[in-house]
Amino acid sequence: MIKPTTLDFLSQVTRNNNREWFLANKDAYETAKQDIHELTGKIIPVLARIDPRFQADADPKKCLLRIYRDIRFSKDKTPYKTNFGISFSVGGKGVNEPGYFLQLEPGKSFLAGGSWMPEAAHLKLIRQEIDYNGSEFRGLVESPGFRKYFELSREDTLKTTPKGYDADHPEIEYLKLKSFVGIHDIADKSLFDPKFVDKLGKAFENLYPLVVFLRNALA
Repeated sequence: MIKPTTLDFLSQVTRNNNREWFLANKDAYETAKQDIHELTGKIIPVLARIDPRFQADADPKKCLLRIYRDIRFSKDKTPYKTNFGISFSVGGKGVNEPGYFLQLEPGKSFLAGGSWMPEAAHLKLIRQEIDYNGSEFRGLVESPGFRKYFELSREDTLKTTPKGYDADHPEIEYLKLKSFVGIHDIADKSLFDPKFVDKLGKAFENLYPLVVFLRNALA
């Protein structure tokens, strides 16, 4: 669980997204960040028991993404993110490989896992694996356990069929995806539940088979 003041801080960032305000409230930021570090420290051993490739001694501080936005090539020049992003990756933060991600943001929190926008070579391998083992992939993302917690994201999808595959391919709806990610929305009140980490563990258990499938595709 996290403290309500942590979400309150993010709400204030949304209303006051400028350097002057942020510097004046740096202590509040550090307090909120420490709260996230403590939450991450509780999640890590739970995830490590489910996914043996994730290190139980991972540093919580290295899982937290920076709150500072890269505005060099963005029309949106607000300097700060309005969320805390936590990346649980075997290869470390910033490595684009199948893994897990937790975003905490007022009204927009979610747990996600899988492979988001894989590079072209990896995308080709994942599609090839779905082509070869489509029934296995379908069984994973359509299983009762997965569907209880997750919805397979359809945000990144080709409008046409991918090169090398026919429109009548039995798994064409999955082959057209450009990201392979399960999404689990989290209500604000759930973040304050003392059993929040335990509930995340149940979600991780049902997400893990998808991550394994994607890892095997890239092996």
